[in-house]
Amino acid sequence: MTAAPQMSKSEREDLQRLIRQREKVLKSAAKQRSTELIADFENQMGQQYSFDQDETWAEAHKAADTEVAKAQDRVAARCRELGIPDCFAPSLSLHWHNTGYDNILEKRKAELRRMAQTQIEAIQAKAVVEIEMTCLQAQTEIAMSGLTTDAARQFIGRLPTIETLMPRLSFTEIAGEADPPVAEQLVSPNALRQRRYRERHRNAAVTHVRNADDDGEDESP
Repeated sequence: MTAAPQMSKSEREDLQRLIRQREKVLKSAAKQRSTELIADFENQMGQQYSFDQDETWAEAHKAADTEVAKAQDRVAARCRELGIPDCFAPSLSLHWHNTGYDNILEKRKAELRRMAQTQIEAIQAKAVVEIEMTCLQAQTEIAMSGLTTDAARQFIGRLPTIETLMPRLSFTEIAGEADPPVAEQLVSPNALRQRRYRERHRNAAVTHVRNADDDGEDESP
């Protein structure tokens, strides 16, 4: 098997420029995509609450007015049967009240918008990281193809990974079971000494009280 031909310096430079341009364009595309996702969510929410329109509410008001008028005619007819003069006959009217509902609906929409915005921001941030990682990997491979010594290749291999820079959490450390606990590691040395001094004196006082109780029990007849 023959070795793959090595890229020339000009080819590597051209590819590096292309990758940097690709990274820039993809990040701009990620921002544009976020805008599109927000608009799409607003469209979905509009379809979900399609009834919340002036025309729909006006139609409901009109239908209610019609029913109230019919009921008023029946009340008037019955009052005449009972001999109640028109001036003393009861009347019906429609009181349209939807302020509370409007507040609840708008509050719900605002909550959904915040949730969607947060999720879309997280999606964009993840996409940007993946774009950067992919472009970095491509640039690394291009650079590796131009290296001619083992020392240079080993240098690339020794570069730390993100897993090394950000190790996984340990439950025992977070829970305070480490030696010393993480909580103590975050406290200044002076404050830590003062806290341990108070703990020693408190423990000494408890021990003294227990000893005194034991002595008293021994002296009892």
